[in-house]
Amino acid sequence: MKRICIFLIISISTLNSFASNKSKKLDKALIDKVANWQITHLTDTFPNNHWTRAALYRGMVEWAEYTGSKPIYNFLLQVGEGCSWDLLPRVYDADDLCMSQTYIKLYEKYRNPKMIEKPVHRVYSVMANPMTMGLNVAPEGKYNRDRWGWCDALFMAPPVYAQLAKIKNEPVLLDYAFSEYKVTANALYNPDEKLFYRDLRWVGMVEPSGKKLFWGRGNGWVYAGLALMLEFVPKDHVSYNYYLNLYQQMTESILACQDKNGSWHTSMLDAESYPEPENSASGFFVYGMAWGVNQSILKEEKYKAAATKGWEALKNCINADCKLGYIQPIGHAPFKNLTAEMSSTYGVGAFLLAGTEMCRMKR
Repeated sequence: MKRICIFLIISISTLNSFASNKSKKLDKALIDKVANWQITHLTDTFPNNHWTRAALYRGMVEWAEYTGSKPIYNFLLQVGEGCSWDLLPRVYDADDLCMSQTYIKLYEKYRNPKMIEKPVHRVYSVMANPMTMGLNVAPEGKYNRDRWGWCDALFMAPPVYAQLAKIKNEPVLLDYAFSEYKVTANALYNPDEKLFYRDLRWVGMVEPSGKKLFWGRGNGWVYAGLALMLEFVPKDHVSYNYYLNLYQQMTESILACQDKNGSWHTSMLDAESYPEPENSASGFFVYGMAWGVNQSILKEEKYKAAATKGWEALKNCINADCKLGYIQPIGHAPFKNLTAEMSSTYGVGAFLLAGTEMCRMKR
């Protein structure tokens, strides 16, 4: 009897492993198709180093690193060379620094100094000539784009400083990023709800339903950015525990906002008023949560279950052509009437980040 029980346990374990491997194989094939669909449908008019594209490439380079995909690497190299490894000209604007994340990842593989020459020049120029005005600079309350005056910026810029600090072994880059990050978080983070307002114009705003207004993708930008910071910031740096605590706090709030189907919505606390799923936010949340599980930072089964449920919901929004839908267009606040036809590059980038971590996860 004992031998039979051991055999059954081994058999069940083998079957589970086989099922998991088959599921991951199917996921890999699907992720490749989504990436390829996007490569052949870059139909917007933005420059190749625009933030919308930069977020896509960040997901692509992570997927290429995981799979070793030569076609994706070749595509990204063509993009970088076509941009002369340059950035858009707004020196202080976080959005125009985001492309550096992909350049740096490519540099780590190919060791071509030209790939990071301009990102290095940009960040050192900013640190040598820092802006010091507040996050709100205009009488009408417009947020300051010469500092990290909107929560999206916490994905776009801080990881660049952390990546370069690791490459160049210069903690001063981490110190600057930490100082600026705290300015933004102190202004926009709500410690009660443990979520971020998009910018100072939205602090204290509520939906018509009376629920506090926290934008889904805005919080997705922050959460994914925190995962990147925790990946690159050394554990012995003074900022690491700050990012870790913020990440853990946000995780609980994000988990509470997931709907029964596994998705998140354009308004974090008011899914009833915004019933459609929103897949740029969902992609970033699945990525951030799955990353935490894979790093053993999030150890409870509920996080793995939530990431898996979110991943299945994302896959259910891919059409027969392998186009990911239900992605909110460019904006800064919750958006109604999303459809399956709405797709954008940054949402696909979030999906690729999520897919990479889900394939890394033991399931």
